[in-house]
Amino acid sequence: MSPSQQNRPQQELRAAFKRLERLLPTRVGSTLRWLRHPASLWARLPVGLLLIVGGIFSFLPVLGVWMLPLGLMLIAADVPILRRPMARLTMWIIDRIERWQAKRPS
Repeated sequence: MSPSQQNRPQQELRAAFKRLERLLPTRVGSTLRWLRHPASLWARLPVGLLLIVGGIFSFLPVLGVWMLPLGLMLIAADVPILRRPMARLTMWIIDRIERWQAKRPS
């Protein structure tokens, strides 16, 4: 596998993060951008794990299913085997959200 093919999942995940950041409120998007930074590794992993646990307990008030994919995305930044599936899942979810928003009356 060539080096450019090895970087492809990482590029796909980066594109998914950027697209997600544009959809989110400014403050949440900037926090997500900070968490994606390589120097934020020691914050990214615990936050990702907490989001996953929160997503599992989504039946409780305040917690939601949305936490699970976001936590997996953060973990995928450091786990190469998760990059491509999480990038594709994120793009798929964002496509569905954008279609739903386009159908909604203003």
